[in-house]
Amino acid sequence: MSNLHIIAVPFPAQGHVLPLMELSQCLANHGFKVTFVNTEFNHKRIVNALAGETHVGDRIHLVSLPDGLEPGEDRNDLGLLCEGMQRVMPEKLEELIEKINEEENDKVACVLADENSGWALDVAAKMKIRRVAFWPASAAALALSFNIPKLIHEGIIDDDDGTPLKSQEIELAKNLPKMKTADLLWTCFHTLDTQKIIFQLLVRNSKYAKAADWLVCNSAYDLEPAAFTLAPEILPIGPLLASSRLENSEGNFWPQDSTCLEWLDQQKPSSVIYVAFGSFTVFDQTQFQELALALELSGRPFLWVVRPDTTDGTSDPYPEGYQERVGSRGLVVGWAPQQKFLSHPSIACFVSHCGWNSTLEGLSNGLPFLCWPYFADQLLNESYICDIWKVGLRFDKNESGIITEGEIKTKVEQLLGDENCKARALKLKEVATNNIKEGGQSYKNFKNFIEWMKS
Repeated sequence: MSNLHIIAVPFPAQGHVLPLMELSQCLANHGFKVTFVNTEFNHKRIVNALAGETHVGDRIHLVSLPDGLEPGEDRNDLGLLCEGMQRVMPEKLEELIEKINEEENDKVACVLADENSGWALDVAAKMKIRRVAFWPASAAALALSFNIPKLIHEGIIDDDDGTPLKSQEIELAKNLPKMKTADLLWTCFHTLDTQKIIFQLLVRNSKYAKAADWLVCNSAYDLEPAAFTLAPEILPIGPLLASSRLENSEGNFWPQDSTCLEWLDQQKPSSVIYVAFGSFTVFDQTQFQELALALELSGRPFLWVVRPDTTDGTSDPYPEGYQERVGSRGLVVGWAPQQKFLSHPSIACFVSHCGWNSTLEGLSNGLPFLCWPYFADQLLNESYICDIWKVGLRFDKNESGIITEGEIKTKVEQLLGDENCKARALKLKEVATNNIKEGGQSYKNFKNFIEWMKS
């Protein structure tokens, strides 16, 4: 008997690849064959990071397509990247699907694409293949995109590039995070050209997603009921976490350093500050040193993930003599098996950029947060954490835009001394995990989705 064959197409960013790979592994466990399509650039990174150690198995086949950029071009420039992909990848995906259909018994039955890669859903529509849009972030962030026409109609944003025409707070519905017009998903980019590309992409992708056969989301109904009420076409199937399958997460861009699990074992329960800022955040030297000194002066053990490209300088970013002074109390790693770290009993709190994957991983382990958002939907997630769920604190910047060593130290002490916040975090852990258990809303949606795929 042939397997149902799915083409999975993530958006080429770390926070998008990981949850779609997790969903692909869940589908593979239900008997589907998955071809996972990364850009050539990310495919190489993932293969190098795995170094032969993969549990993906023979049901998930990793392939790559060119992204339209030259080797030296900046793939963190999302405007440039999106334009390159739009120019080159639709035709290449079509060719890949035709090749699979010619050469294999298992014909492509469905394209499962990140909503941010709406061009792939468009290819599926043209080829008359079933299409499923996958949203890897909060339902509130997608509901905001769906409400762009309303914001234009009400004269709040420009219809061409999304520039705010009024300075105000937006609340799409009661119990949804409030957003400042200056902090909308598309207004965080350095140039107006990039903002315009991203804004117009969001408008286009919303149309592709609404026309898909299914629109599934890496969230849980009970975490953001107001968002799902506002946009009932979005169906939650999360949190999608490898730890739920008792497996490792796959698809990391950097090799994961697991050696510090032994160090964590030696720390007292709920004593370690875990600090990680995802795959995009970049610090200048001043801000990096303020954080380093705050962690040193906290007197607490800390585990800090510092990517090779975390700082924007070439010299050693740490204060002089830092490593010697901190000694074994502080551990710095390049990239981490984060789900394993966050579930470790010695972790006390999570200093986070509030990316959605990190947010779900922290919530699912009952941890309180210190929020340090960088861009895009991270500001929205900070509002969920601090204002709606009340399981974390914000940092305040000084007049130079810096979060000072004193501010960090104060907020760490305030958070770790707040028993009510810890209790709410543990309650939220139950909420998150109950949704994916048998009988939970995410469990039921996923079961219906599998049945539809097989029908």
